Amino acid sequence: MSLSFDNSYARLPARFFQVVAPEPSPRPGLIRVNLELADTLGIDQSWLHSRQALELFAGNRMPPGAASIATAYAGHQFGNFNPQLGDGRALLIGELQAPSGERYDLQLKGSGRTPYSRGGDGRSPLGPVLREYILSEAMFALGVPTTRSLAAVSTGAKVYRQEVHPGGVLTRVAKSHIRVGTFEFFAARQDVEALGMLVDHVLTRHYPDLDSSEPPAIRLLRGVVERQARLIARWQLLGFIHGVMNTDNCLISGETIDYGPCAFIDAFDPAKVFSSIDRHGRYAYGNQPRIGAWNLMSLAEALLPLVAKSDPEASQIMQGILDGYEAIFEEAFAQGMRDKLGLCDEEDGDDDLAANFLEALSRESCDYTLSFRRLSDLAHPESQPDSQIGELFRFPESFTSWLDRWQRRVARQALSPEERQAQMYTHNPALIPRNHLVHAAIIAAEEEQHFCAFHDLVDALREPFRYSSGRREFALAPRPEQCVTQTFCGT
Repeated sequence: MSLSFDNSYARLPARFFQVVAPEPSPRPGLIRVNLELADTLGIDQSWLHSRQALELFAGNRMPPGAASIATAYAGHQFGNFNPQLGDGRALLIGELQAPSGERYDLQLKGSGRTPYSRGGDGRSPLGPVLREYILSEAMFALGVPTTRSLAAVSTGAKVYRQEVHPGGVLTRVAKSHIRVGTFEFFAARQDVEALGMLVDHVLTRHYPDLDSSEPPAIRLLRGVVERQARLIARWQLLGFIHGVMNTDNCLISGETIDYGPCAFIDAFDPAKVFSSIDRHGRYAYGNQPRIGAWNLMSLAEALLPLVAKSDPEASQIMQGILDGYEAIFEEAFAQGMRDKLGLCDEEDGDDDLAANFLEALSRESCDYTLSFRRLSDLAHPESQPDSQIGELFRFPESFTSWLDRWQRRVARQALSPEERQAQMYTHNPALIPRNHLVHAAIIAAEEEQHFCAFHDLVDALREPFRYSSGRREFALAPRPEQCVTQTFCGT
């Protein structure tokens, strides 16, 4: 089978990327392929298990029509600007057009050195490959815009970090890998021509329906601001901490990318940080909305040269768009929180009701996911016991007053208890990729070459909103000795 590539990014000028071949894997082995995603992309499922597919996923052989390139970009990393980053351990091997007409990037991550590796080996340990597969597919099932994972393979090679690890390669799929840092790369070089070409490319690919009466750069900023605001609201509603919200990890398409030092909150704490390198809490859970605004400001600064000369009011227009970010985020977060609390209408005091619940969770160190799921159980206490998580979590006595207040609020609605609970169950997952479960799956794979825990976790997380007692092990909060306090990027 030949994949049908149409590589529009590779048709941009040479300064956008470097052509480079992946480094072969000595003894590749297939760990998992994503049959559902293959259907979305129009790839024959039977081909995924062929030797030809394995050679592609391992970087050993490029199929006809592929364009193996490492893309150039810059980025603000923890607030400090680096003008030269780029794909240091990833290669864009081509763009596929799905049966739906949508265009998707196919990228190998961990496939060896590129001109942007900055002295690194360009390889990935197996652990980060499995981690990204688990997290990205879980995020997709949770309804969050995200990059996805088509395949995970072992390479048969060793990767040297602080310790020796088995190597792996992830085949990542995204609507594109263009970042805020891609625009910063050309802005730092005062390459206004390239900026203009990049804007046109992105508008055609990701924002074809935006009002064409505005200048392209203004139009693009408006579209990206809205998508980023809604994306980060989804993160907050699920208790997801990205961990490394640098501008080179902020996709213009509005998808979540980079599942290195990320995690879902267990015991709720707005100041929670998991990343081993975030020593000052810049990317803590509670800071993520503000960092989203900061990243978008960096995009606006990069775009400004395209409009500043022709429109003296461009900076004010851009500032107005940036100022609108907060309102879009707050509206999306407030609506999402009403959904989680079982509210089908809006009343004064709803924001306080939600804020007081989060304050109580933080004060009592309650598990974020189980708290909202238990609240869903209480919306209709007479529902099937097997679908409830009461055996896993119950609210402390200190919640009694708030729960009484919530019951009075939901009683003022037209929804029946059954309808209210059904709504809440579709917005409050029972299963998330718990840090301790992800860690255990990685340890079993790396140290014992045992992938059952990995497969079981991926399979369970495909239905995160469904709970039964048979899925108890995937819903349990960690015991104190199981808690994972730090995550790592794998470089």
